[in-house]
Amino acid sequence: MFKRIIWIVLDSVGIGEMPDAAAYGDAGSDTLGNIARARALRLPNFSRLGLANIRPLTGLPAEAAPMGAFGKCALASPGKDTTTGHWEMVGIHLEKPFPLFPNGFPREVLSVFEDRIGRSTIGNKAASGTEIIEELGEEHVRTGSPIVYTSADSVFQIAAHEDVIPLWELYKICETAREILRGPYEVGRVIARPFTGEPGAFTRTSNRHDYAVPPPAGMLLDQLASRKVAVHSVGKIFDVFLGRGVSVYDRTKTNAEGMQVTLEAMDVTPAGLIFVNLVDFDMLYGHRNDVEGYARALEEADAWVPSLLAAMRPDDLVIFCADHGCDPTTASTDHSREYTPLLAYSPSGKGGVNLGTRATLSDIGQTVAENFGTVITKGTSFLREL
Repeated sequence: MFKRIIWIVLDSVGIGEMPDAAAYGDAGSDTLGNIARARALRLPNFSRLGLANIRPLTGLPAEAAPMGAFGKCALASPGKDTTTGHWEMVGIHLEKPFPLFPNGFPREVLSVFEDRIGRSTIGNKAASGTEIIEELGEEHVRTGSPIVYTSADSVFQIAAHEDVIPLWELYKICETAREILRGPYEVGRVIARPFTGEPGAFTRTSNRHDYAVPPPAGMLLDQLASRKVAVHSVGKIFDVFLGRGVSVYDRTKTNAEGMQVTLEAMDVTPAGLIFVNLVDFDMLYGHRNDVEGYARALEEADAWVPSLLAAMRPDDLVIFCADHGCDPTTASTDHSREYTPLLAYSPSGKGGVNLGTRATLSDIGQTVAENFGTVITKGTSFLREL
């Protein structure tokens, strides 16, 4: 039906608590709704696509005739992290969530890890990546001990100065961690977080590398590869799926770079799937409870939408969604268990279609699968409604 699909994940842009939110400590979480109540949002382009038709949002009028199709998706899998949300999009439903370690990792895990790498570690707590290198970077440089920390996601992160632990060794250390973290300790991702600079001016470098749990076989990107459908990933999509089924990839560091690279990808990818993650909403603002920063990021993405639509051809389809919530207005800095918005638009498609509340994010993956002549095991396609 569509020669090319541009699928954009607005990382953490939730649209209201799911019925089981209280079980996750997220009663009252409503990323878009609470931001709109706290600070007037100017999102004319998302609104024209149908954003405020999904549900009432303070200050954002519903359109009488939205350009796009609109709805919202539930998460069928337990959890509320990056890997869970992205895996569900491509047809993988988890029976249990990836483990979280808000109080740090058990001593028995770290002891084995330290023995294997021949170094002691420091940190071992949940923390912001920039803050922990500011706090412990000087000690790391003095002792050579890598900084181990986690976050609201299911991650085991290892920060090291590139002049103290060279990249090849840091990557080897991460591979060792990935081997050790099995069973009840099998986090979604091990992440190398290299940095450079002097005390008081440490800076993370672009040499980050993720070591994800391999997705089960048969998910959407595997199916597209079997059909020889080109997949161009932008942002952390490549790392989440270990590059499976990805033809070309661009890692990006900011929303601005991700949006620019998406337009460039459209210039060089005439057919297939362009799969994008814009991470600033979550990484820079949601986890830091920065309402103003989050609101500005939403408005910057909205201002980019006309450039995206202008680059589309009649046989293109763009889909906007999210992977979970991360409400910056609540006391928590964790992700939040929320519905995710769903907007779909094609210059040749139907406008004003209410896609309703979808039972799973896999409905999006099934729609992409059907478009390219294949199928995944989870989800119900809404392709024909478009």
